[in-house]
Amino acid sequence: MKIGILGGGQLGRMLIQEALKYDDEFYTLDPASDAPCHNISYFTQGSFNDYETVLNFGKDKDVVTIEIEHVNADALAELEKQGVKVVPNSNIIKTIQQKILQKQFYKAHDIPSPEFEIMDGSSDEIKMPLPFVQKMNTGGYDGKGVQVIRTSEDLKSLWIADSVIEKLVDIDKELSVIVARNESGETQTFPVTEMVADPKLNLLDFNICPVLLSEDIEEQINSITEKFLSAIQSPGLFAIELFLDKEGKVWVNETAPRLHNSGHQSQEGNANSQFEQMYRVVKNLPLADTDAIIYSGMLNLVGAEGYSGKVVYEGMEEVLKLPETYVHLYGKTETKPGRKMGHINVLAESREELMEKLVMVKGMVRVIAE
Repeated sequence: MKIGILGGGQLGRMLIQEALKYDDEFYTLDPASDAPCHNISYFTQGSFNDYETVLNFGKDKDVVTIEIEHVNADALAELEKQGVKVVPNSNIIKTIQQKILQKQFYKAHDIPSPEFEIMDGSSDEIKMPLPFVQKMNTGGYDGKGVQVIRTSEDLKSLWIADSVIEKLVDIDKELSVIVARNESGETQTFPVTEMVADPKLNLLDFNICPVLLSEDIEEQINSITEKFLSAIQSPGLFAIELFLDKEGKVWVNETAPRLHNSGHQSQEGNANSQFEQMYRVVKNLPLADTDAIIYSGMLNLVGAEGYSGKVVYEGMEEVLKLPETYVHLYGKTETKPGRKMGHINVLAESREELMEKLVMVKGMVRVIAE
């Protein structure tokens, strides 16, 4: 099959790397000439936001998928009319890429998500009491387009733009669950992972799997995934980001209609990875076994503060000497502060051992520049 991917970043790269053991052709579209997929696929440089560019890219493909949600969904809808399979479908991409529509989707399908109101004009209309979270309607990811408004002083920095104003949750843990559905209607869910964020960068720092949860919390998460998979009416792989509050209630923060950073540890820690699963979804093949086979964790390799230029991975040789430690680099030659350059997966026999290893490895390696 000719499989087109909108976006040529690291998620597409790892999908293609996994799928190269099968017999398909992969085509990618990205605005950056040196995108991570440029040298492992039939690469087209161009904007995945531009209607005509997406239409021309997709019209001769058997299936088109995404590795970033900020794409031209109208062009994908037209491709569907022309008989091209789009995974996930254009309607669910359009719903998820707009925070307002996404929140309304949760409400309509009785999926628990923090109380919210919509801001589409001035700050005068906000009724939500402080503190609250403001999420821009479109374009936000990796902590961008989101801010916490805690005080009346913070209100001065409110974005006057279409956005969701959401009640601030008293968070105990941030969790993620990756779910898949193929065109035949078969579904599969990965074990829940815990996400530990870097408070300064607002990026994922560690990812830990499996998570020890009470029976009640597991039941809440199962209910959420069942309602979501029933509601989407689309094949796809979706990362549902969750908040567990300090009273034991689970809330949906947001959903990504694609492969996700919170599933990277599945490459070595699960019977099959999220990338294997995504390939099977795209091809409408039987879905893969997702069981966790051992404790696994991931840490992001991000550009260190104060370094921009040709990347150097300081300490990497020492990391490569460690057992059950797996390096995944993204093919990005230039680093800058906070840029995701790769990740490292670690396996262990217990959660305690896993955390010790992750902290140790994080202290051993730095992403700097020449």
